[in-house]
Amino acid sequence: MQKITDDVTKNNSQIDDRLFAGYVMRVVAIILATLIVAPTLVVAEQNWPGEPVDNHIFMSYLALTQELKDWSDDNPDIVELSSIGKSYLGRELWMLVLSDWSNETKINGDAKEIIYIDGGHHGNEYLGTALAWLTAKWYINEWNAGNQEAVDVLQNTELHILIMLNPDGNDADTRHNLNLTTAANPLVSEPVPTGIDLNRNYDHFWDDCSPSDPFAPGSGPFSEPETRANADYMNSHVQDADLYITMHTGVWIMLYPWGKWPDQPSDWELFHGIREDVNGNISDIPIQNANQGLYPNCGTSRDYGYGVMGFPTFTFETDDDQFLLFTFEDVNERLGEELDVMRYLINNIYYWRARLVLESLSIDDDEVTFTVNNMGRASTRNATLQYIDNDKVLWESENFTSNASSSKSLTSNGFEFDGGEWRLSYQKRVVHSSQWVNETIDIAKLKSYTTSSSLTNLIWAMQVGAIPLSALAFAFWWSREEKPLEILDNSILEAELLD
Repeated sequence: MQKITDDVTKNNSQIDDRLFAGYVMRVVAIILATLIVAPTLVVAEQNWPGEPVDNHIFMSYLALTQELKDWSDDNPDIVELSSIGKSYLGRELWMLVLSDWSNETKINGDAKEIIYIDGGHHGNEYLGTALAWLTAKWYINEWNAGNQEAVDVLQNTELHILIMLNPDGNDADTRHNLNLTTAANPLVSEPVPTGIDLNRNYDHFWDDCSPSDPFAPGSGPFSEPETRANADYMNSHVQDADLYITMHTGVWIMLYPWGKWPDQPSDWELFHGIREDVNGNISDIPIQNANQGLYPNCGTSRDYGYGVMGFPTFTFETDDDQFLLFTFEDVNERLGEELDVMRYLINNIYYWRARLVLESLSIDDDEVTFTVNNMGRASTRNATLQYIDNDKVLWESENFTSNASSSKSLTSNGFEFDGGEWRLSYQKRVVHSSQWVNETIDIAKLKSYTTSSSLTNLIWAMQVGAIPLSALAFAFWWSREEKPLEILDNSILEAELLD
């Protein structure tokens, strides 16, 4: 027991020494940076609650915490702040949720779109953290200024933003978290004091890119409290998200799945379409498959978000100059182009999935013919038109595929039901992990809805209807006659009356 206590004390002492050394280096760096770039600092401090440190733009965990609490206190109409867990050293992991809380749904009653953003997996990639922070700040400021773009977004969308996932690594100026006890050296078996690379710790082909990228993935998937909290939040609060962006720094590029394989993802059509829009209208930032655009990488939050959760995901590598000396400048200016890309992705969240709309429906005998229009930018497979009664499927069409931004007509037979309602059942995207949706159809809103019967059914209907029609005709004749039974034999009538 004494040995365990001594080991823990020694480990904590090493952590404290490292943190203290890091703070000393920052103080020295701040003094030097202030002398070199004083004119720039005057502007930067107005927009970013941090300091240039070493060759980074640095915001401490405490400064972020105070900033988030101020946002929450000053903007209760659109800001919700909560902790989703704690870091390895016990710091709160702050989740900021932005939306117009005066309405739980969109104005038309539909559910709001959901976007998930996180920053700071790697503690020393400060501009990734800064872009997550800047995105939140832009929508708060512009909402208060009455900017219609921001108002429309927050009335129809929930922005869930985890600005700093790795506060321990952030304050120690290191890529990894500060779990120094379980990181494995790729060359030897014993633990070494490097910490864990949180963006290799997710349960998607964890540690399966060796030997190309084996560094510090942890003792197993989700061995670290930071990644476990992040994944738990994805599964419990934003499972309906239609966009997930994780912020990093090191090169200037946007990466989509996969990191493990050079193959294009199932929803390549969606990712390529976004690339064309961004490069054609906003920025020339490269947008590539992560394996080809960077290097093979496994166990990442990006591939977990797409391969397990079914979100369309991007890793946003914000800057290729962060680690150069004397590159301090105002965050708003430095990341302005990246923020424009973020606004594009957020503004168009409605289209980052398949959205099937039933345009017309006709029923002829047992055949159902219908036209479906896909309003989204993602394709879908295994879709069906269903006729249901209290979620019991009475009839469904043959499976069909609907490509992005296209329309198609189909015919399926075997329909002989009534008393139910129609709905479309399909996946939001092609990837197998994508969420299924069941959307009820308002027949009154269809452009065309017709039913017709065969000649056989028509004759049957006439035969069945003959009896009540005859009765109705007899009643009408009776009402018009003064003595309708006078033509009958009176004796028979009298005898019957006497009885």
